[in-house]
Amino acid sequence: MKFNLDSLLAEFEDLEKQLSDPEIFKDQKKVRQVAQKKKAMEEAVLLYKEYKAINEALEENKEMLDGEKDEEMREMLKEEIIEWEHKIPEFEDKLKLALLPKDPNDDRNIMVEVRAWTGWDEAALFAWELARAYLTFATSEWYKTEITQETIQDTGWVKEMVFEVKWDGAYSRFKYESGVHRVQRIPETENKWRVHTSAITVAIMPEVDEVDVELNMDEIEMKFTRSGGPGWQHANKADSAVHLKHLPSGIIVLCSDWRSQHKNRDKAFKILRAKLYDHAEQERSKALGEARLSQVGSGDRSEKIRTYNFPQDRITDHRIWESFSWIPQVMSGKLAPIIDACAVADQKAKLEAAWGGEY
Repeated sequence: MKFNLDSLLAEFEDLEKQLSDPEIFKDQKKVRQVAQKKKAMEEAVLLYKEYKAINEALEENKEMLDGEKDEEMREMLKEEIIEWEHKIPEFEDKLKLALLPKDPNDDRNIMVEVRAWTGWDEAALFAWELARAYLTFATSEWYKTEITQETIQDTGWVKEMVFEVKWDGAYSRFKYESGVHRVQRIPETENKWRVHTSAITVAIMPEVDEVDVELNMDEIEMKFTRSGGPGWQHANKADSAVHLKHLPSGIIVLCSDWRSQHKNRDKAFKILRAKLYDHAEQERSKALGEARLSQVGSGDRSEKIRTYNFPQDRITDHRIWESFSWIPQVMSGKLAPIIDACAVADQKAKLEAAWGGEY
């Protein structure tokens, strides 16, 4: 048997025992950590149990074959041995994949921030188009979405949008979208048919709870102003917009989309926690020399990850050096082929790094 993971089984059983102890529920942070660790190990544990059972059945059949005299029974045993021997490599490949370290954020809900960067109105238009594509894609995959923050230019396009995507695995599905998205096309206002280049930034931030990020209120500057957004006709009656500034990091959050100051405040703090957590994760990755998307990309917000070339109907992901066509379909929310290709490249790079020539 190539894999001996009995220690993994023992660790998994210990986690189950911890979660069955009522004392652990006095510390909700520990409950979350233990439950997340157990969930991350579950697939590998189930696969190993099957793998172990197949190896044991194979050894039993080989021993029975050595002592069996009846030819018909010997043929049956030989067939089973061949069947088990074919199944074992399949399970070993699955185990290699399941044993890769899991991203602890994969199952979290997310905050998606889409922001115009360079290119003025054209960047704002593309930010609006890509944000709409993400929202459509999320809905098509049965995620729940809610726009949390939106800053609109005079032209009607989006200078910045933040929205939530909720359901299991949201982060794992969207995490490859972080970075700079460049667009090359002829703007509607261009009368000389010249191709312009503009860019937007996308940040995919796991949603975190208060136990994940502790805020020191002495480090937060908060003020209230009159709000627009839904119910704008009531904007002058109350200072409902909430501005937060985290002084140590300089991170600023504005939430003004709701009439209720209380609701805007809750949303603003939720966004702030997500941004602080994401900032800490980026700093940790840089310090360790790690790369999000394994060796495919660095996860740096300033890194150009993708180019959308409209005249040539070509989308190029620069981390995996793969191109895709049918831009109108992609911009209508059909992002799965690109996201799937990034996930496969990430998986392959991690397997090669972990198992070398064995993969």
